[in-house]
Parts: sequence; C-alpha cells; structure tokens
Amino acid sequence: MSMTMRAAVLYAQGSQPPFAESRPLVVEDVVLDDPGPGEVLVRIAAAGLCHSDLSAITGERPRAVPAVVGHEAAGVVEAIGPQVDDFAVGDHVVMVFVASCGMCSYCSEGRPNLCQSSWAARSNGTLQTGARRLKVRDTPLHHWSGISAFAQYAVVVPASLVKIHRDVPLDVAAVFGCAVVTGVGAVVNAARVPAGASVALVGLGGVGLSALIGAVAIGASRIVAIDTNDAKLQLAAELGATDVFNARDPECVARVRDCSRGGVEFAIEAAGSAAAVELACAVTARGGTTVTAGLPQPSQHLSIPLAALVADERVIRGCYMGSCVPRRDIPRYVEMYRRGKLPVDRLRSGTVTFEGLNMGFDRLARGETVREILVPGGLAVPLATAR
Repeated sequence: MSMTMRAAVLYAQGSQPPFAESRPLVVEDVVLDDPGPGEVLVRIAAAGLCHSDLSAITGERPRAVPAVVGHEAAGVVEAIGPQVDDFAVGDHVVMVFVASCGMCSYCSEGRPNLCQSSWAARSNGTLQTGARRLKVRDTPLHHWSGISAFAQYAVVVPASLVKIHRDVPLDVAAVFGCAVVTGVGAVVNAARVPAGASVALVGLGGVGLSALIGAVAIGASRIVAIDTNDAKLQLAAELGATDVFNARDPECVARVRDCSRGGVEFAIEAAGSAAAVELACAVTARGGTTVTAGLPQPSQHLSIPLAALVADERVIRGCYMGSCVPRRDIPRYVEMYRRGKLPVDRLRSGTVTFEGLNMGFDRLARGETVREILVPGGLAVPLATAR
C-alpha cells in the first residue's frame, strides 16, 4: 500500500540565492509507501529550516539526490510496521538525525551521537533498514538523514524518534531534535558548564541561542553573546545575555576579555566557521574550554598557536549533536521547557507553508531568522525579524 502526499524535493545541489528565483526545492506530489518491518509512519506537524539543510542545498555538503529534504521535525505516529514495540499510534515524537544502533562501542559508552551504524544509509539515501519508501512518477527518491521532514508524512526507523509529552506544541517541539539538543547539549554535555561560571556564545542562530538559554538555565553568572547581526544580539539580551558584542567590531575580543576579567571560562562556537572558532578561542581565559558545535564547510581548517594551547592549559573540543543521548536528553530539555526554564518558543521566527519554503531559506541565508518552521498542513504565521 502507499499514499500520495505533498513534499519538497531537491533534485540537484549547488543552487545559490536568491532561492525564490533558483527554486531548488520543488514541491510536488510524492508517493510514500507504508512502513515495513522495523519502520514507523509519522505525520509531520512541523519542521525547522536549518543551516545544515541550507549548506546541502548550496552544495557545501554532498548528499544523495533527488531527495525529500529536512531533518528537524516533530509529529504524531500514524502507523507502525511489524517488529516495532516501543511506539504506538498517537504518540507525539521528536525526530533525531542520527539513528543509533544501541549496541556498538560508542552506544555502549553513552555516545550514541557518534554511532556509525546509520552512516552508510545516510550516504546512500535509504532508511537504516536499507529500504526506500519515497518515489515521484515511479522514480525512487532518497531519504534525508533517515527522516525527510519537509513532507506531510515520513517513514522512519524507531531509532530516529523520541517520544515526548502530548501537551508540548509540536511547532515548538520540532526544534528540540537539532537546534536545542545541539545547543543546550554543548553547554551541559560538552562544556559541562557549572553554575556561576562565565560563558561566551559565538554565533546566534538556532544552536547558539539554544546554548544561550541553556547557559541561563544552569545558572551561568556572565553570559556573553557575540554575532554580526544586531537584531540577534538584541534577542540574546532579551533571553538573558549579560553582555552583547558585534563580531565585526575590531575591539570585540578586547571588550569581551575586559568585561570577563581576562576571558570567559567557557566559549561555545555555533557559527560553523574557522574564524568563529578562532574568535571563541581568543575570548577564552587561560585554563578555559572552547567548544565548537557549528558544522563548517569540510574544506575549512583551524590555525591556533600551539604554545598558548600548552602554556595556558586550554581545552578545545568538538561537539556533535550536543554530545547527547537523545532519549535521555530530549525528554529532559522538553521538561525544562514545560517548567519555563528553556523558552524555546522564543527561537521561532514564524512559520511557512510549502509555497514559502524557498523564500524561507533566502531569509535564513541572509541571517534574518533564527528558526522558521514549515507547517505542512497549516497556515503561515507572519515573520518576526531574527526571532
């Protein structure tokens, strides 16, 4: 059996803005097969427009195409295939873009974000079961990170899902699977920022602002926000930053080090560029920790003075997907949101329908938004600048 649904298809990588003119995402009728053994059918309620999708659209990150795109989403379980025991019809779920196996050395050590069991499937554009459930006009389509969220429905494996409370709005829940788990996880899991510490956030997109509200939630004493966009700096101040600085200011590093008495104890980079990492290192105090959580272009390299790394006893560490355990961390962060500790709803910039998807990525490329949300079956909500 199968159904016909609306979905956004990327036929080729390498398009450049304005996407409203180049139109890399083609919205059309797509056939979705029923879930097979070990698979789940989810009705997509909301999906976030993320920089990772943007970089794949422009060709900076090679992907198998043609594909139904999108990887950050939330929805409702509509059907389950054979051999699925941990989900039921009606469950509300957040999707995660790394489907871990639960058995490898990384999973056994509590690092399922590094599990490689789904890498081949992601590269080949299949589900972790090896199946493809998408096609258009009898042409098979690839799955996107095992999810393909820019659609009305998706067939995924259970490892791509985390069950959440039904009282959480799904257009808010969507961002927990990427932006929130990465940003808050960078603070809690990777940096392990203690209460009372000083923190700098470099790059204030969805991940950076998630890290900021995470730093506020755990009780950091000084929270420095750095970006090139003044509207995002204003939002950062509203969300709890104690100090904000524009990265284009030639005195930015000096000002940060001055306000933090020689540098912050923890700096978290979320811009996805070598220059941002270098800035984060420059504002980190002796003995401090710099965490890089933004995904840069594969060709970028970091240059740091090795003498300072040794003499200052600095720590520089990577952080992929918030160094998280999704089924442990996402419910925790959702509960923090429910208790008013993580104002994730403030990260939404508005919603778009399929027809506005290409223009939404134009706004993302221009830095005008934090997280716009695709609502496959709903109406667009007016845009709030950089919100």
